[in-house]
Amino acid sequence: MKLLLDENLPRKLKSLLPEHKVYTVSEMNWAGKKNGELLSLMIQNNFEALITGDKNLQHQQNFSTYPIPVILLNTKFITYPDLLPIIPKPLSTLRASLPPGPTIISD
Repeated sequence: MKLLLDENLPRKLKSLLPEHKVYTVSEMNWAGKKNGELLSLMIQNNFEALITGDKNLQHQQNFSTYPIPVILLNTKFITYPDLLPIIPKPLSTLRASLPPGPTIISD
């Protein structure tokens, strides 16, 4: 699966998703893009899902306009040590058929 790792997450998370093609926002030269523009770029570039820590994204975007699955890692802090314990959850979620819009993974 071709995934985009949002710029608000540690890049180290990429190494924990070896069975997927994971790109960071900075690798795609999309740093600083607004959420709607980022989702449009993802569709144009055949990304299959976004992994983010942005808790507001689910309230700010119309996912009928941007039919992209979004995995929201919902932890108190979005540091690598805080996210590490919940990584098995999104891995199993990625094996399922994801609907467009947010899928919230909490600690």
